[in-house]
Amino acid sequence: MKVNKLRMRESLISYAFLAPILFFFVIFVLAPMIMGFVTSFFNYSMTSFNFVGLDNYIRMFKDPVFVKSLINTIIIVIGSVPIVVLFSLFVASQTYHQNAIARSFYRFVFFLPVVTGSVAVTVVWKWIYDPLSGILNFVLKSGHVIEQNISWLGDKHWALLAIIIILLTTSVGQPIILYIAAMGNIDNSLMEAARVDGATEFQVFWKIKWPSLLPTTLYIAIITTINSFQCFALIQLLTSGGPNYSTSTLMYYLYERAFKLSEYGYANTMGVFLAVMIALISFAQFKILGNDVEY
Repeated sequence: MKVNKLRMRESLISYAFLAPILFFFVIFVLAPMIMGFVTSFFNYSMTSFNFVGLDNYIRMFKDPVFVKSLINTIIIVIGSVPIVVLFSLFVASQTYHQNAIARSFYRFVFFLPVVTGSVAVTVVWKWIYDPLSGILNFVLKSGHVIEQNISWLGDKHWALLAIIIILLTTSVGQPIILYIAAMGNIDNSLMEAARVDGATEFQVFWKIKWPSLLPTTLYIAIITTINSFQCFALIQLLTSGGPNYSTSTLMYYLYERAFKLSEYGYANTMGVFLAVMIALISFAQFKILGNDVEY
């Protein structure tokens, strides 16, 4: 009886500590998710709230701007996730063997854009991309790469690429830190034994380092994918989806429909679609990369 009472007391104390977090989770996370899903079946705006069934979903796939935004989002994900993983792994492998001061310096340099505010980052990049006085056009013209200034954010052929480049600079900091930390957990004796047996550096990496880095790689791939799908701040601050929706993403188009046009039901429909898409891709990544992961 005393043991049961002690366990019950410990459980009550644990739930008491969890109660404030659970309350905020239910009110500000779970409830809005449920409301978003339910209202996706309604014509929900400032003036009406009518049940329309699947009409919003049918309208979504017939909406050319939505299709364009979906394609742009997929391009951003495909263009950023592999580069972030490979570049972060390369930088981390090169940085890990440096002395403590150099390693700390490189971690600081690459992580700085992550902790810098989005507004400050976009202001710097807006100056870099400026068609008249931007440093990028100046460098390219000085190197005879281009003959005349390019409007990087105003030209539909270059705007999405410019956004992806900025996204890459703000996405590699955390993966580099994680990879450096993961490399510190690799057993050096295994690598030394493999080298003594005649293994090449590639074989050491593929057979010893890579399996140890798979859990970190899986986490980085999933988090980077989610962040790429949710790309919004850069679009809003730099291009507002233009020119001609060439940089519009699902998140930005959702924002535009909800908070500029007050079509909350239609916007929630896109939110549900985005959540399902992220969940499916994350599940696929987990199945592909997670089969060989040892926890």
